[in-house]
Amino acid sequence: MQKRVLGKSGLEVSAIGFGCMGLNFSYGHALGQEDAITLIRDAAARGVTFFDTAEIYGPFTNEEIVGAALAPIRDQVVIATKFGFKIDPATGKQAGMNSRPEHIRVVAEASLKRLKVEVIDLFYQHRVDPEVPIEEVAGAVKNLIAQGKVKHFGLSEAGAQTVRRAHAVQPVTALQNEYSLWTRGPETNGILQACEELGIGLVAYSPLGKGFLTGTMGTDTRLGPNDFRAILPRFTPEAMAANQALVDLLKRIAERKKATPARIALAWLLAQKPWIVPIPGTTKLHRLEENLGAADVVLTADDLAEIQHAAAEIPIAGERYPERLMATIGR
Repeated sequence: MQKRVLGKSGLEVSAIGFGCMGLNFSYGHALGQEDAITLIRDAAARGVTFFDTAEIYGPFTNEEIVGAALAPIRDQVVIATKFGFKIDPATGKQAGMNSRPEHIRVVAEASLKRLKVEVIDLFYQHRVDPEVPIEEVAGAVKNLIAQGKVKHFGLSEAGAQTVRRAHAVQPVTALQNEYSLWTRGPETNGILQACEELGIGLVAYSPLGKGFLTGTMGTDTRLGPNDFRAILPRFTPEAMAANQALVDLLKRIAERKKATPARIALAWLLAQKPWIVPIPGTTKLHRLEENLGAADVVLTADDLAEIQHAAAEIPIAGERYPERLMATIGR
């Protein structure tokens, strides 16, 4: 597996990481703990060194799975986790945001225990808390870094100006935002420019469009009641029918490259900037191997120009989140 460095931080990770959320959270088809541990170890055996989790996934249980899986090879991997939500202890449900410094410290201590580590490699603010100045958030993580409990500071779905303000207090190693061929906001909202200027890596989550860009979904796809995609505007039958044109583009390129739509989608991301690292997730070994194979796909300048031109002619139907969730993004 090729390696990449997240911006100017010196944090080296595999070119393709592993998003662990879907192992037991959000998609309605959770793996048992032992199967999830096995899949994470399969990823590591194939060269993945970058694993992404969060306290809210489960909640809490995803971190425990990641910690148990990676304990034998702790010194060979980079583990990222996140803080920023208020979680109801009685129900385990999200109850708003909380990035107050005292809460960040509590979350860090709890995550260290669940992950079975002495230091968190990369600690993201999961979403910007409008009630807490980003300078205070950055200062709290700076203190954790000084105490040796965290190595690197990250933000997720923060706007460009928020990133700049945070970076002035504590250098931001990575920004985790959604980025893919059907979510291209970072190209126009100042995010890629800010990352380039400040030397920040971009970790692209949902790089396969939450599964849609793999070409395995369509208007006849029925999402279960526990699958969070059922509430997303892009996953209505009408939106999926309209967005099929983008999948058809990927299939056309894939056929010529003797690849798959998923590999082309990931290879396209890798070709955008050398400091972009996608973190696709899966619950299946053959999909894991398919995803990792994207690192070996070479897209020429002509290929990239063709994709760029064709994609520009395809309007994406449906917002990526409902209005209430979109309100938490890009602050």
